[in-house]
Amino acid sequence: MTDSEGNGGGGLGLETRHGQPTPDKRQRLVEGARLVLHQQGVEKTTLADIAQAADVPVGNVYYYFKTKDELVRAAIDAQAQDIETALASFDRHRTPKARLRAFVKLITAQREVAARYGCPHGTLSSELNKRDDGLGQAGTKLMQLWIDWAERQFRAMGRRDARDLAVALIASYQGIMLLANTFREPELIVREARRLERWIDSLA
Repeated sequence: MTDSEGNGGGGLGLETRHGQPTPDKRQRLVEGARLVLHQQGVEKTTLADIAQAADVPVGNVYYYFKTKDELVRAAIDAQAQDIETALASFDRHRTPKARLRAFVKLITAQREVAARYGCPHGTLSSELNKRDDGLGQAGTKLMQLWIDWAERQFRAMGRRDARDLAVALIASYQGIMLLANTFREPELIVREARRLERWIDSLA
């Protein structure tokens, strides 16, 4: 659920060394891939598109990634790392209710980008899941991270139906991202976020 246009605040490919930014072509390519894959989808995206977004000569791409699939897998891994970072930030809250509400606030913060391009995790997982190879399976871990985390929160609230509640929460999150993107209406996400907060309060 990272803001693909801003790449989660990470920028497009600068590593810091002794306080000075130094270019890292591999990282720029991964971030460029995340940006373009979110905006265009896997099938429409070419290595040339990614190289242009990363400001890397297209001939240099093959030094780091032999195929587009390798670069897509690296983008998935980077998205998974971002999800884990977000989950760690939620876990700083003292109660599971507060953690779940923090998750809902993050959904709201992503409303403009989601209304334009959809959820970066959901759209990528859905597209890759049509494939019958390892890359298709790799995308499922993005959704699995969210569901497993939500299940832990509901279980900490003493809910025996924690798994079902976790699936319901993430299904609602993905569904509203899809509708907001379909109708280009970010306000739909705001309204659903309010409903989810009331739902979480009712379960606590």
